[in-house]
Amino acid sequence: MDDFEVDQVVQRALDRLTLLAETTTAMTSTLDSYAAVRRVCRILVPQLADWCAVDLLDDDGRPRRVSVVHRNPDILPVGGLTGLLPDIPEDPVGPLSRALIGAGPLLLTAGDIPSPDKAADPLHARQLELFDQLGTQTAVVAPVRARRQVLGALTIGRSADRAPLTADDLAMVEDLTHRIALGVDNARLHRETQHIAERLQRSLLPTLPKTGPLQMAARYAPAAATAEVGGDWYDSFPLPGGSTTMIMGDVTGHDLRAAITMSQLRNMLRGIGCDRQEPPGHILRRLDLAHGILYPQATATCLYALLDQDDNGGWTITYSSAGHPPPLLVTHEGDTHYLRGGRGLLLGVDPSLPRHHATETLPARSTLLMYTDGLIERRGEDLTHGMTRLRQHAAALAREDLDTFCDELLAGMATDHADDIALLVTRTPTRPQRLT
Repeated sequence: MDDFEVDQVVQRALDRLTLLAETTTAMTSTLDSYAAVRRVCRILVPQLADWCAVDLLDDDGRPRRVSVVHRNPDILPVGGLTGLLPDIPEDPVGPLSRALIGAGPLLLTAGDIPSPDKAADPLHARQLELFDQLGTQTAVVAPVRARRQVLGALTIGRSADRAPLTADDLAMVEDLTHRIALGVDNARLHRETQHIAERLQRSLLPTLPKTGPLQMAARYAPAAATAEVGGDWYDSFPLPGGSTTMIMGDVTGHDLRAAITMSQLRNMLRGIGCDRQEPPGHILRRLDLAHGILYPQATATCLYALLDQDDNGGWTITYSSAGHPPPLLVTHEGDTHYLRGGRGLLLGVDPSLPRHHATETLPARSTLLMYTDGLIERRGEDLTHGMTRLRQHAAALAREDLDTFCDELLAGMATDHADDIALLVTRTPTRPQRLT
């Protein structure tokens, strides 16, 4: 072998390593598996092939073509030939069907690619139509497989005006599919973990009371880009003495420990509140003392409020805050102001300090909103901007029903939010209702 041939071998090896490295980077740069494989297809074309297609299996096992890239984009129709494919047949004959059950990588030459009217089944027909439309002379179809499970298939093709794919390319394609599979599998595991985390978080949230003249609604929205559970919570329940509680809290952290601490704090607060029936400042101080003993390394915010109806049918709120964002009062006419009384330190800072509470009258048909800081905080932005934005959105929704109020508020305030959000709202009756 002369020096020229050695240089060619070395260059081919370097090109192969570069292609594998670029594929790995593309698959690890995002947790959106569809976006990742589209990037890979753009890398493989035209370096390795004239066109490239990736089919992935949906959760129900149905194949879906998520990307088709050709060196001449004008050849592809609008929509790019992507979308749901026919089911895998019970007796796989075509190369794509075989790859989707784990066979391959399979090298196809012109003699192995019949016309679409010779297809053995609908899925085979779709693949032959793709070969025909893209002028394919040789192709390789390989399974995308991870943890002994087939996740999809990669197909690359070359036309007659380019050197044909050969058996020497199969090892390269197998390496590529291995990297694609790891990326797709990681994305799916992340999605599954995110769903499990969200279900766990939601399972810890209570059912709101439906008795009495007060209307109530609540929402929980997980962070837009995380698979971790958090410590946000809300609660409301009637006390034996007739008061209705409204509670909002947030344990520091975004992990399982925060979620566990949150659920235990919530249950302790329920027990203390029902047993003692004291003013909110006293209740939060008792909770802080217990919190300091049981969770000395954790901090949390909490807003504890009591809603009471007076003898004339009007409503008051008595509340105390342990470092929590202030509740927002929205009148029926759209006037807004924050309730800033009864403020104190976070739970877990200094349980020996006394805590105070404040009382305000709630106008008829007014809406009281409690929330966690994920609703108003944005990176690089002063908190006052978020609080002003919340007042503006809430004022515009003052006369909407509570479900619409919550949904529209989240839609307007929580775009790409980086933290979990909990909302708890109540609305006083249209006209005073006297106690009986």
